[in-house]
Amino acid sequence: MNDQYGYDIEDLKVGMSASFAKTITEADIVLFAGVSGDNNAVHTNEEFAATTAFGGRIAHGFLTASVISAAVANRLPGPGTVYLGQQLRFRAPVRPGDTVQAMVTVKSIDLAKARAVLDTVCRVRDVVVIDGEATVMTSSSVRRNALLEVAQMAK
Repeated sequence: MNDQYGYDIEDLKVGMSASFAKTITEADIVLFAGVSGDNNAVHTNEEFAATTAFGGRIAHGFLTASVISAAVANRLPGPGTVYLGQQLRFRAPVRPGDTVQAMVTVKSIDLAKARAVLDTVCRVRDVVVIDGEATVMTSSSVRRNALLEVAQMAK
């Protein structure tokens, strides 16, 4: 583990998984629209959204996907992790009041580069709403120890 209690690359094993859940609120949707600039009426206007194939308002896809980011940042690999890439497939809509559960699972590890590939899935109840794959860079105890040794030698 690193100083912030995130997993170092050497701590990860293929198959490790962790989850994070969040209920998407009205406030989340309004704030995300403001922060992102995405004011699409399918997210912000119930009367309009009722006329669409969704039959009502839905949460922004990237708001929903941000629950994956929370799982990566807070759970696995955790603090100190840097996102390098994310592939997403949006499978089903998320509505205000839905609880999104993100699950991340270590798919592969590159020790030399301190990188891992994670399977990422978001569900609302038993329905997959997003799936994909993330590539992340983590901390490394080997690199940290080597830097400490160099620093000690320089004294």
